[in-house]
Amino acid sequence: MENQPYVVITPKVTKVPFVLSIPHSGIEFPNELKSKYNQELIAQPDDTDWFLQQLYDFSSELGITIIYARYSRWVIDLNRDPASKPLYNDGRIITALTPVTDFLGNKIYSEEKDEPNEEEVKRRLSIYYWPYYKKIEELMAGLQEDFNHVQFWDAHSIRSLVPTIRKDKFPEMILGDNDEKTADKSLIAVAMESLSSASFQVNHNEPFKGGHLTRYFGNPEKKIHALQLEMIKSLYMNSDELIYDAEKALAVKNVLKSTFESLIKKMEEVNQ
Repeated sequence: MENQPYVVITPKVTKVPFVLSIPHSGIEFPNELKSKYNQELIAQPDDTDWFLQQLYDFSSELGITIIYARYSRWVIDLNRDPASKPLYNDGRIITALTPVTDFLGNKIYSEEKDEPNEEEVKRRLSIYYWPYYKKIEELMAGLQEDFNHVQFWDAHSIRSLVPTIRKDKFPEMILGDNDEKTADKSLIAVAMESLSSASFQVNHNEPFKGGHLTRYFGNPEKKIHALQLEMIKSLYMNSDELIYDAEKALAVKNVLKSTFESLIKKMEEVNQ
């Protein structure tokens, strides 16, 4: 087995009860799988949530613990149900636990025989999927020993327009909490108010309610509060959504930092 399928960045200052997860930023492919893919496509896997580590790099300076995936979501998607149960019941098409095409329908494997069968899916769950979840559980259990209530934030980005998912452009930001089931309403309100304080369009649970990570970990009764933020890549990348644009990203960073500071302050009140 290669190194762990995740990277953890510990806080640069005194830790706070907050874990930031970035599950779709990985671009590596395990050695035993790499040759099976279309080499041209995996050179720059298009469905990646590009540069989110850079966008959120202020987080460790606030005391937040960061975990992000090493491997591409094309190996296994950490934000899908492990039994491939649909996240939505409205008929929309959502990419699979172990995708065989990209968002636009292009085949990502060189040959059909290389696509994962049931046994291979189980292997990938064991080696690449569950270790990510177990590490998050470990991080949050440690924080709960010190703080009681813990905030979990799952960070995502998406192209402004993905016709195979939605015919219209996506809203600029979408906060998801599975219809207010995964976090206390007071924390949801703080996040929505802070995100909406800038000039960005912010939707709540529409069209995304939060993926499997948010729903799996979010349990206010157990004092774990999970929120997902989806945003369009053009907010912090160039118009082609290929290159990081530091000037555009600054405005996004400012509102994200303000939101995290507000959530940390609210968590202090909740944990008193």
